[in-house]
Amino acid sequence: MEENNSFKPYVSADKVLPEFTPSSIIIGVLLAIVFGAANAYLGLRVGMTVSASIPAAVIGMGVYKLIGRFSTKKDDTILESNMVQTIGSAGESLAAGAIFTMPALFLWAAEGKAQMPGIVEIALIAMIGGLLGICFMVPLRKALIVKEHGTLPYPEGTACAEVLLAGQEGGANAAVVFIGMGVSALIKFIVDGFKVVSNVATLTINKIHGEISTEVYPALISVGYICGFKIASYMFAGAILGWLVLIPAIYLFGAHTVLYPATVSIAEVWKTSGASGIWSNYIRYIGAGGIISLIKSLPLICRTFADAMKGIFNKEKIGKEERTNRDLNMGVVLGMLAILIILIAALPVIPIGVLGAVIIVIFGFFFATVSSRMVGLVGSSNNPVSGMAIATLLITSLILKATGNTGASGMIAAIAIGSVICIVAAMAGDMSQDLKTGYILGATPVKQQYGELIGAVVSAVTIGFVLYLLNSAWGFGTAELAAPQATLMKMIVEGVMGGNLPWALVFIGVFIAIMIELLSIPVLPFAIGLYLPIELSACIMVGGVLRLILEKVYDGKANKDKVINNGVLCCSGMIAGEGLVGILLAVLAVVTIKGKTVASLVDLSGVLNLGQAGGLAVMAVIILVVLKFTIWSKEAKVEK
Repeated sequence: MEENNSFKPYVSADKVLPEFTPSSIIIGVLLAIVFGAANAYLGLRVGMTVSASIPAAVIGMGVYKLIGRFSTKKDDTILESNMVQTIGSAGESLAAGAIFTMPALFLWAAEGKAQMPGIVEIALIAMIGGLLGICFMVPLRKALIVKEHGTLPYPEGTACAEVLLAGQEGGANAAVVFIGMGVSALIKFIVDGFKVVSNVATLTINKIHGEISTEVYPALISVGYICGFKIASYMFAGAILGWLVLIPAIYLFGAHTVLYPATVSIAEVWKTSGASGIWSNYIRYIGAGGIISLIKSLPLICRTFADAMKGIFNKEKIGKEERTNRDLNMGVVLGMLAILIILIAALPVIPIGVLGAVIIVIFGFFFATVSSRMVGLVGSSNNPVSGMAIATLLITSLILKATGNTGASGMIAAIAIGSVICIVAAMAGDMSQDLKTGYILGATPVKQQYGELIGAVVSAVTIGFVLYLLNSAWGFGTAELAAPQATLMKMIVEGVMGGNLPWALVFIGVFIAIMIELLSIPVLPFAIGLYLPIELSACIMVGGVLRLILEKVYDGKANKDKVINNGVLCCSGMIAGEGLVGILLAVLAVVTIKGKTVASLVDLSGVLNLGQAGGLAVMAVIILVVLKFTIWSKEAKVEK
């Protein structure tokens, strides 16, 4: 593994620019809360989250431009803007890791199997995971970011650096993000606040007992646009298999059969609940089998860990401890690890003792290493956090069961441990991208690491309130907040502890996943599409198709990247806008005036309801907004 001595950052090591400043900390903290809440809402709805690094960076640049800090030099706030995105994205990634597991605790409380988790309890679990992820990335930075600079591209980190280097355009780019937020917020309130249009358009195909439908939300279209056509199409393919192949087949071959977990015949399920009833009873277990097959990544995970360890224990001297090469003191890191081990051992919700706490830390370091290296190659969007959490849950549940720690306490312990590992992996992956951005720009690593600590702590403190609010408003596992990963984690723990999973359906999913893998199709997006309701995948597919059309139209043209990136910024804003209004609507759903919730008072569906036609019209407006900032933007009119 060769050290990269020739690389020169944008800001040289002997040059000092404003970086860890009060303004960058305040803006970063605000964005950590905003994007953390928005990503929590998005992840609980569709099981996917998006990186906040680039939108946080452009918002930071826009704010600095507005306050006149860009007026004399184009680079005098570039490291401050980098600090803003470092803190902001740390909050987003911690929230993303938390929502994949912690809602399972709320689901058990709703079923009467356990007590509702406390906000302090949630904050401590989230904080432990976040701080562990940061501690692990400190020694990994030189091994993965510095030594393998030419080998590991870290695509999101590199892209964020490019955006920051184009800082003189920050004001215009920030405007795109803010307009996207505003439009999305208005649409979300019209659809789910005033409720004057239907939020889903559905076509039931009675002839084959299948169904196809789409939601009309800006965030879902935006996810499809950001992820691209391929990922969106894999998800939609999984949905088609579930809703137009498997559901009709289940009805065709077993209409009059009573098949567990349903307690009535399949025909009765169709009569009372339609295709969604068959999906909830059978298809989601098949989808779960597909996601569980991600443990196929274990050999790759082991190889990845071994490669990273070679870098850490390589005794080559990296060079002088210049400003751009200073990390958090290892004594401080080891002290934090000792405190975190004691905290894990002392927390009643994780009844494993000091030895178990040490094992969690070892597992966490393993998955942090894997997460960092994998996102360096394939990007954060393909980071198999869910797969790592599933592997952890399977092993943990088996150990807890073997040691007699079963029942509610054992299940809660398994989820708590899984939550810590999930957050560790998510934080490590995101922090790697941030450190890559800083390495290219010439940021001070130790200051970025302080920023990560601030973002993690702030998000950990707020995530409990966000989860409580969303659960009070709609409840996890409902149509509004499916919480797919958390529901899956819950099923796995219950299945291992109680031995009552419908394993036949799960193994059907496993073998479908094997078939998909043999066709060289990514299993995860396909399995998620099978696991989620089709209306989510269909709406995401609309965004993917929109991205594909734009890429074809501008293929080979000099301004292609600018046009496509404009769309990414607009869609990032729309995701944030919808997430924030989703949080606002949750508040309105629990606040009452004279015995009525505010949400019911603003509901105008009884006065005006344009139905599915209105919903499709809203979808058309969303598409037009994206086109406004892409194909009809000033970048698109530049001479080709």
